[in-house]
Amino acid sequence: MKQSPKAVIISSGGLDSTTCMGIAQAAGYELYPLTFDYGQRHRIELEYAAKVAGFYGVGTRHRVVDLTFFREWGGSALTDATIAVPEQPTPDIPVTYVPGRNLLFLSIATSYAEVIGASAIYIGVNALDYSGYPDCRPAFIAKVEETVGLATKVGVEGAPIRIETPLIHWTKAQIIECGMSLNVPYHLTTSCYNGHERACGKCDSCRLRLKGFADAGHTDPIAYEQG
Repeated sequence: MKQSPKAVIISSGGLDSTTCMGIAQAAGYELYPLTFDYGQRHRIELEYAAKVAGFYGVGTRHRVVDLTFFREWGGSALTDATIAVPEQPTPDIPVTYVPGRNLLFLSIATSYAEVIGASAIYIGVNALDYSGYPDCRPAFIAKVEETVGLATKVGVEGAPIRIETPLIHWTKAQIIECGMSLNVPYHLTTSCYNGHERACGKCDSCRLRLKGFADAGHTDPIAYEQG
């Protein structure tokens, strides 16, 4: 019997990465979820990532990588408690941007993928309904994938690891519609930057999520502080 290909899923326990889990499973991949503890104020997402892994039956494969040095560096509202999470859209790259986050995530995921023999890495970056982070753009992903091909043994030998970004050109509504068709467990996800049991409904991530569900004609199954 032919063995299914493996895919590393960068999983935050959020809406986008969990949709990627559903897409990768539907594509026939064995799922290897990889979550990063980078000292984020919303560390509750680590618990949700574990719940999502359990839902897909791969809880024993779920790995959490310690990157808590990000908290020592600060530089982002997500890693520095002295910087407030904004509740209104900003015209510039918001203070919730974490310098180097996706670059480091993809580097580590590449190492893990090569070790376990995975042919793909899934990451839920989006360049349409997003906060304007530079490391969510197609140009960034293309350059990283090129570098992965040059920097790995499998790449040099002609079987490079692919970086899959199925959501990158979708609206939040399109992402949710796809996820609903795949029975993605959105009730087990969290998106709020403030990291409470009940989402704030005000931060950029919550606003994008709520708008996506409304535009898709569905009700968000998670609890919010205000109704």
